[in-house]
Amino acid sequence: MPACIALLRAVNLGSHNKVTMADLRAFVEKLGGEDVKTVVQSGNLVFRSAVASPAKLEQQLEAEAAKRLGLTTDFFVRTAKEWDTIVAANPFPKMAKDDPSHLVMMTLREAPAAKAVDELRAAIKGREQVKTNGREAYFTYPDGIGDSKLTIAIIEKKLGTRGTARNWNTVLKLGALAGAT
Repeated sequence: MPACIALLRAVNLGSHNKVTMADLRAFVEKLGGEDVKTVVQSGNLVFRSAVASPAKLEQQLEAEAAKRLGLTTDFFVRTAKEWDTIVAANPFPKMAKDDPSHLVMMTLREAPAAKAVDELRAAIKGREQVKTNGREAYFTYPDGIGDSKLTIAIIEKKLGTRGTARNWNTVLKLGALAGAT
């Protein structure tokens, strides 16, 4: 069974979409996932699955999480092989080396149109940068993420698709757990 990485959108933020990582691991195991691991409390999963299609796995996880956990959120699933490609495609290798906590990779539901990416770039008010590659976007936040005006709400509105982001340190940890990087 191939290794998969699943990122949950907007869990454990304040009182919104609360789920323990132990419950999340048990949930995936009940659905047939094997070697289930979590990374930090923000909904990062690594596991093996017999479901061949990441899109079908996303649909199954979302539907079952709503039924079994009362958790309504998006799941973004990539195979370990896709994760290798995501890491290799990083357009900001210097930042990945020098300041990985301010480099963010966002998995997206759909690849944004070039015009949408241009509109997002035009909306940036600070020194942040964005580059996309298919269903992933890479962002630099050289002045920090917390005070940036480039928020997920703006990103999703301009790109016309939903996503969830992780800093580069987490991206590499997930890849290592999946045997991808």
